[in-house]
Amino acid sequence: MKYVLVSGGVISGVGKGIIASSAGLLLKTMGLKVSSIKIDPYLNVDAGTMNPREHGEVYVLDDGGEVDLDLGNYERYLNITLTRENNITLGKIYSKVIEQERRGDYLGKTVQVVPHITGCIEEWIERVARVPVDDTAEEPDVCIIELGGTVGDIEGMPFVEALAELRRNLPRDDFMQIHVSYIPVVHGEQKTKPTQMAAKAVRSAGLIPDLIACRCEKPLEQATIDKIARFCQVPNPHVLAVRDMPSTYQVPILLSEQNLVPLMTTTLQLDRLPISPALQQSGAHTWETWRALTLGLQHLHETVEIVLVGKYLEQPDSYLSVTKSLEHAAMRCRRKLVIKYVDAEHLEPATLATDAAAFYKARHDLSTAKGILIPGGFGGRGTEGMIAAANWAREKKVPYLGICLGMQVAVIEFARNVCGVPLPQASSAEFDADDEDRVIVSMPEHHPGKLGGTMRLGLRATVWQPDTEWSKLRALYGLQSGSVNERHRHRYEVNPAYIERLQGQGLEFIGKDETGVRMEVVELREHPWFVGVQFHPEYLSRVLEPSKPYLGFISAAAGMLGSVIGGSGGERGVNGHGRGHGLVNGDKMAY
Repeated sequence: MKYVLVSGGVISGVGKGIIASSAGLLLKTMGLKVSSIKIDPYLNVDAGTMNPREHGEVYVLDDGGEVDLDLGNYERYLNITLTRENNITLGKIYSKVIEQERRGDYLGKTVQVVPHITGCIEEWIERVARVPVDDTAEEPDVCIIELGGTVGDIEGMPFVEALAELRRNLPRDDFMQIHVSYIPVVHGEQKTKPTQMAAKAVRSAGLIPDLIACRCEKPLEQATIDKIARFCQVPNPHVLAVRDMPSTYQVPILLSEQNLVPLMTTTLQLDRLPISPALQQSGAHTWETWRALTLGLQHLHETVEIVLVGKYLEQPDSYLSVTKSLEHAAMRCRRKLVIKYVDAEHLEPATLATDAAAFYKARHDLSTAKGILIPGGFGGRGTEGMIAAANWAREKKVPYLGICLGMQVAVIEFARNVCGVPLPQASSAEFDADDEDRVIVSMPEHHPGKLGGTMRLGLRATVWQPDTEWSKLRALYGLQSGSVNERHRHRYEVNPAYIERLQGQGLEFIGKDETGVRMEVVELREHPWFVGVQFHPEYLSRVLEPSKPYLGFISAAAGMLGSVIGGSGGERGVNGHGRGHGLVNGDKMAY
């Protein structure tokens, strides 16, 4: 097993996740089997209860694990399927060690950070790194480890110590480190001192970077490269300039041009690994397709403009998987994506009284968009604005995609304005739990007193209903498939008592769960594209395989849905079931 550690210095958010994913992609193009682990030095056991406005989205895996959003990057770039154990948090480690101590595993010993916490981390990494994550079902050749935060953070020191111990215990050519740093520009001069100090901190902690990846706005000057190489004690070719690119999908190409593959091959002796000719051929094809899809994105002239009506817009990463899924679909359609973010509260009448300019701007953006998307979320804040957006999309025949809460909002709007269901029934129990007779109700397995990990989570099947061959969404998945598997993250669902009334007025529930009781997909037949899904298709979207709901939405907004449906054969998943390719909007609890 080979390990590639990606660490960071100077500032957080420097792009470690994209660089780690890009390095993994380049290894896969060689025909190697690659896995990934993300280390997060916070005490939360998982990301499930974090506020999206502070931490960004929660990403959901097949096994229901609620994890850091960087695991989404790994799955999107590497086309792999990870588990909750691929995300290591300090909370998980301390919980495990304390449980072992209470059980008596350390009887007679003083339990300490070193060696017990660090030993637990090292054992976890070595165990999880060997778990198969792709279609080969074979042990990976290389594991990419991303260390969250910056080296020197007090909460991350147990992980740094454990990784230094792992490096010491492995043969020299089984471990390499890429340290990502930031090169600021002051009065036009590229400054290297922060990177020098970051490298010094890494070395003092027991780690020795093999490559220095320098994030910068513009290409590095030769004098800058020379200084970094000299003071960070690496050869000049081991200093990589990761400048800002028109698209993050072009970063692997940038790194390839700077010989990252030969550098990793030499350091890790990758040429000694047995590589399947079939995987080599597949990797070469992937690389060719990736380059063809991503090069020249900045030169696309035809645009597709959509509005995302959300409630966590303060944090750019709150809807990361949603925006990535939109990008994947737009690239497939060869359109330049323009997203306008509209705060749902700005669409509500109350805003007109307090901030008329914000209200009218939001209404203008909504009324001029070629497509309207409402992603997932929790709580009642902003939902009346979302309902207004769904109403506009339905009545004005604007392509609409509702994800999770966005589907529930569409059902509420239809119940109010078409079926004539009176308030407060035409609402959700999530918004006002006093009344149980709601169009949207709480699921039986929801535990109101305990929020962590109590939702309907992970990969679940959606079964297409009889006489739904007319569905545009089903056509994209492939009519030959009787069901599709997508990832879920929700606590509320459509009340079965209202289904007959809603369907009688034209809101057709074309997809349900295996029991036929839980509603999964709604679609309007006489509409260019009006689709709501209870699952989160963005969690399964891939750069080379866009999510079907997002692809249909973007192609409808671009006026090319017919040609896209005509060219789609659908996907085939395990056990003969279609597996959706799309991503999830990672929203959090009731904020």
